Amino acid sequence: MAEQCTYEKYVFKKKLETLRSKSGRSTELISLYIPSDKKISDVTNHLREEHGQASNIESKLTSNNVQGALDSLLAKLRSLNKIPENGIAYFIGTVDTGANRTSMENEALIPPESVVDYIYHRDFVFYLEPLEEMLRECSTYGLILLDLREATIGMLVGKQIEVIRHLHSTVPGKQRKGGQSAHRFEQLRRIAIHDFYKRIGDAASEAFLGVEPAELKGILIGGHSPAKEEFSEGEFLHHELQKKVLGLFDTGYTDESGFSELINAAEDILQSIELIKQKKDMEIFFKELATESGKVSYGEDNVRANLEIKAVDVLLLSENLRSERVTVKCGVCGYENKRTRKWKTSEAVPVAGNCPECGSALEVTDVIDIVGEFSELADRGNARIVFVSTDFDEGSQLMIAFGGIAAILRYSTGV
Repeated sequence: MAEQCTYEKYVFKKKLETLRSKSGRSTELISLYIPSDKKISDVTNHLREEHGQASNIESKLTSNNVQGALDSLLAKLRSLNKIPENGIAYFIGTVDTGANRTSMENEALIPPESVVDYIYHRDFVFYLEPLEEMLRECSTYGLILLDLREATIGMLVGKQIEVIRHLHSTVPGKQRKGGQSAHRFEQLRRIAIHDFYKRIGDAASEAFLGVEPAELKGILIGGHSPAKEEFSEGEFLHHELQKKVLGLFDTGYTDESGFSELINAAEDILQSIELIKQKKDMEIFFKELATESGKVSYGEDNVRANLEIKAVDVLLLSENLRSERVTVKCGVCGYENKRTRKWKTSEAVPVAGNCPECGSALEVTDVIDIVGEFSELADRGNARIVFVSTDFDEGSQLMIAFGGIAAILRYSTGV
């Protein structure tokens, strides 16, 4: 099965690519980001003010286009009962489609992560940076910060840091009270440290064991030495969580302000984890290919055929794959055929050509995204879908040599 957030990421990325390709003839493209806590009435009042100010724009054509875009935005807000939990982003304006023609772009997107700031932006192009920042792996990581004074448990979900629990220790300082022997004092101190580590482990279990194992990609432990080393080596974490520890990192803070420091320290590891998994899948593919086991398939037609008979175990799709399946039909003799073309951001209808049977003009009757089609087929056959980056050699080969589509099969099919 495909990881839901990975396919959603692909769809979201395609929408941004389309918007990125649009441009206006003047500063008449409006980008509007609305956080969930913003009152719709406040946004409406602001847009009405902008509508009034747009009448002062020197170019009458630009003024009319901006006011038309604002009218469309105001109409959308009137039909919006509540701002979605993650906020909403609107992209509206008159775009240049070439050949001295224009069209009205009107797109509303629900972001995969929360919109933080209210933004109204008018320019030649749409303002997409806040959404592009969200185009990263939808992964969950457990975060543990500790020293002998305190500990903080949290999670990194996408780009959002969630603070779950803060604990204070009862570990006495190194200065013993009068009347206690040094040995007795140290003994009591070690007991208190052990109890504190156990409390941290219990809190981590409560926070992380409820997360689906496939979603929890790893655990990062930060803080001061030797506390973090003692905690990690002392088996205070549940054994299932201990397997997911990715590393120990020095941080100056052990309260919630230390989470950003911990994530920055682990940046290289976080970036490499998904690539490592993708490399393993590609290594299996190339191994099966080299041994001629028959348990691999590549190319659009062959992989589609194996998906249809549910023989695919792992579907490998390049993150850079951008193709569409186009159905063309002759309205005169009924001839019908399917073709694959590279996906374009342009909305122009492609010329379908002439019917090979009767010579009449062919008409495009249906267009579907190849990734969407293959993902649906993979889900029906319970195949795992892997979106492969081109940031490593094998990933580049998948795109260049195999057209971005390959599969590891459950058994040899001869296809």
